[in-house]
Amino acid sequence: MAVNTDSPPTAVTAGGEPPARGHRQQAGTPGRLRRALSKHWYAWTLVAPVAIVVAVLVGYPLVQGLYLSTTNANDKNSAKNIGEFIRIPATYESVGLDNYTEILFGDNTTFWARLGWTVTWTIACVGTSLVIGLTLAIMLNRQVRGRSLYRTLLVLPWAVPAFVSTFSWRFIMNNDRGFLNHALEAVGLPTFDWLNDPTMAQISVVLVNTWLAFPFVMVAILGGLQSIPAELYEAADMDGATPWQKFIHITLPALRPVSSTVVLLSTIWTFNMFPVIFLLTNGGPGDQTQLLVTTAYQKAFTGLRQFGEASAWGVIILLILVVFAVAYRRMLRKQGEVW
Repeated sequence: MAVNTDSPPTAVTAGGEPPARGHRQQAGTPGRLRRALSKHWYAWTLVAPVAIVVAVLVGYPLVQGLYLSTTNANDKNSAKNIGEFIRIPATYESVGLDNYTEILFGDNTTFWARLGWTVTWTIACVGTSLVIGLTLAIMLNRQVRGRSLYRTLLVLPWAVPAFVSTFSWRFIMNNDRGFLNHALEAVGLPTFDWLNDPTMAQISVVLVNTWLAFPFVMVAILGGLQSIPAELYEAADMDGATPWQKFIHITLPALRPVSSTVVLLSTIWTFNMFPVIFLLTNGGPGDQTQLLVTTAYQKAFTGLRQFGEASAWGVIILLILVVFAVAYRRMLRKQGEVW
């Protein structure tokens, strides 16, 4: 009698029945999470303190802000302490999504005006700093005398605290005593009211933020340039490629992983850039340079402080950035980038 040796023997359970199809994990086998914890316990131990700190410093305020955004909390109905022993409890109430509907669909157009300027400001700052940073990185990637000194000097705007640089620029752009107008006047050029004219104030905050942002872009792209294999350029030279062709077909594609990360981070930072606007123009003249984040600050800390409404502004800003990050990531994945 012939014996079929093609199929492997079938395991049976204690009751004589074969196991169900698709049952691959035996009872008592550790799950995926348990295996990761047992195999990489040292890594989890090192990460745990940071994760706990982030959860406390970021997670709790985020949850609290989400809750306040659904209330009518303000200066009058919030909890207060009078002296050491007297405490007045909070009396604010839940209002659901009223804060959000008032911001987005209320009679005033404050939100949409702030959003338009914030998007314009972000595109202008990120685009300008990207062009300047890329240009300087390409220049510093070449063998030139004093390259280390140039790198150090160009990184200084990034190393100096933002509030120090902003106050310095505020003095430089002063209408009466500023160095910038004196320099323009000395060479016979017209002077400008940099911080009090609406259009010039918008240009001024873009210039100052670009001054603060381009060193980061330059350093990141310079690192990307130095990681491009020299053999690619040598092969292009043998094929007779021009410098512009090498830049378009070698440099830019090779820099895509770095530049995509730089654009994402710069966009998030610029969208929420509070110090430059607050210290240089304080949102003025009028409200011409008010961003979403500075408007949220005003709602929370000036006049009759509206904590609930300010929290709603903050949540909307967060949602806008999350939507942008997700859409940007999907766009990069379609282009072949692995994120």
